[in-house]
Amino acid sequence: QVQVVESGGGLVQPGGSLRVSCTLSGGSFRFYAMSWYRRTPENQRELVARIFHDGRIDYGDFVQGRFTISKDNAKNTMYLQMTNLKPEDTNWYTCLFVVHPPKDYWGQGIQVTVSA
Repeated sequence: QVQVVESGGGLVQPGGSLRVSCTLSGGSFRFYAMSWYRRTPENQRELVARIFHDGRIDYGDFVQGRFTISKDNAKNTMYLQMTNLKPEDTNWYTCLFVVHPPKDYWGQGIQVTVSA
């Protein structure tokens, strides 16, 4: 059974750091891309970060060098290291694995709260 498990969310103070991870299990996969998303105030899905199989990386404009996405293919796991967190980063962060043949596996999401 394929499962997506996220971990590492929680409460952090403004200016603090947090690392979230996401693991895909239950099969043998050939990855195309791994991504993190969150919601805008208008409830639109917003790209936080994406890493492709060949190492190319995209970040949302709001990241401005504060976040780093990485992956461990052997563990079917991606990581998002977030630094200099701001209250406006408070959100529900959801991961996505895109594998071949084109198929999406979404996580349930994980809460990140930035507050003093």
